[in-house]
Amino acid sequence: MYFGIVGRWSLQILNIFFFLKFLCSSSLTILFHLHLEPRPDLRPDSLIPIAICISRTCSTWGTLLYRYEARFGGNVMMGLFGNNNEQLPERRGIVSGFFKSLGKTEYGSRAVRRGRRLGRSTRKRFSCLFFTLATSFLLYLAVFGLKVNFYDIIGDSTSVSEVEEHLVSRDQRPPTSKHRRKQHFPCDVEFAESVAYLVEPEGFMNVTQFSLEFIEREEKELEADLHMPRFGGHQTLEEREISFYATNQKLHCGFIKGPPGYPSTGFDLDEKDDAYMKTCKVAVSSCIFGSSDFLRRPTSKQISEYSKKNVCFVMFVDKQTLSKLSAEGNIPDDKGCIGLWKIVVVSNLPYEDMRRTGKVPKFLSHRLFPSARYSIWLDSKMRLQVDPMLIIEYFLWRKKSEYAISNHYDRHCVWEEVQQNKRLNKYNHTAIDEQFAFYQSDGLVKFDPSDINSGLPSYVPEGSFIVRAHTPMSNLFSCLWFNEVNRFTSRDQLSFAYTYLKLRRTNQGIPFNLNMFKDCERRSLAKLFRHRVLSPTNIDP
Repeated sequence: MYFGIVGRWSLQILNIFFFLKFLCSSSLTILFHLHLEPRPDLRPDSLIPIAICISRTCSTWGTLLYRYEARFGGNVMMGLFGNNNEQLPERRGIVSGFFKSLGKTEYGSRAVRRGRRLGRSTRKRFSCLFFTLATSFLLYLAVFGLKVNFYDIIGDSTSVSEVEEHLVSRDQRPPTSKHRRKQHFPCDVEFAESVAYLVEPEGFMNVTQFSLEFIEREEKELEADLHMPRFGGHQTLEEREISFYATNQKLHCGFIKGPPGYPSTGFDLDEKDDAYMKTCKVAVSSCIFGSSDFLRRPTSKQISEYSKKNVCFVMFVDKQTLSKLSAEGNIPDDKGCIGLWKIVVVSNLPYEDMRRTGKVPKFLSHRLFPSARYSIWLDSKMRLQVDPMLIIEYFLWRKKSEYAISNHYDRHCVWEEVQQNKRLNKYNHTAIDEQFAFYQSDGLVKFDPSDINSGLPSYVPEGSFIVRAHTPMSNLFSCLWFNEVNRFTSRDQLSFAYTYLKLRRTNQGIPFNLNMFKDCERRSLAKLFRHRVLSPTNIDP
């Protein structure tokens, strides 16, 4: 009797366990792919871990039951209900003889009939109950389970869109090949223990002093449609050459308007936002244009109360991105903030290329935050997880640097970067060749790691994280780098080394303290994600 019951129920339980595994997997898929407005009052911290745990448990027990049934249950079933002739020769004998003798007795026949009645009556009831519960669970997830905020291990609230990005990044991964992509990891950085006792070193800002002014309007007459007003202006080659001298000058640096009567050249801000940014002394900024990325909030628990009160966290977005963020549940509060980010909406974008538009806040923070002494730029694919004042202390004050940027994790020569951009079709090949030929004709050479006079450990930066002191030399370098991006391609890694080397060559004896730190240190500052899938309108020409 007992072997009969075990044989029947092992099959039923096996099916149930595998169905539960399928149910949990399906629920997780639905949970990740639907987009509904989050409800911060609910915290299903354990929903996903529990589902994953159930799925794994079902898989494990299902496998064990399958092995048990294959070893014992199958013989039991054949002994009870099958013809003995159907058994394999090696299974005949003791087992078949035992069940034959058991079936001949009155007790044996009654035990077999009870086992059958138990299977028939209970199986129907249990199946109805089980499918009712399963349907209810799926309906709950569809109606309630997705209207929630997800919380990561540090306790910060993140929207459903940030859960979805893991699936998006998985879909964007390149196909696997024989040669796997090299993995890169963060390394330890000895930050100060607290911001409480940080003091700016005496005389830190007393570096190379000269006066920089910026061209606000091009007064010269523009010929019909040949020279319409542009955000970056119409800089001649002669003006470009003069601009590299670290001396009192007035140069092109974006935000240039046309003659009176002409429309705005772009990057228009609300008056209240503009007034707010003029009050910032330390700024952390990023941008999302063209809905090209998810909103990733700084890790609030890692940011000190001092920085929350004294550092401006500004995220520049366009109206399209703001609508997308709102649809994903990221809605600004009464102060215009989402978490620590102050959302600043940019109207009338100056370029059709969203990547080129992103270079405006990336390079021109000294224009957007005219009163700031320091600024930090991070790409939208990164989530800040270190206090900004600790970053400034380590990369600028302790290293006695005006400008800090990391080297590239893989490439160090501009020649390699050019080939990589063309291989991946990052930009128009003809435009890349024209820019590269121009730089070579003006003295750019291949990177030589043994050349101690180059001043750089690499000619290719990883420009997703930049720390700056707003000194005259730092501001000049930022303007020059932006002008190269405005004149040539938007691939700023191609123009970094040329701009830096030409600035040094033009101003021999005038120091520019640039700290090019290791990529592993950059990875310790922020958590890296992949960008959202870009639409065709957001891809470089």
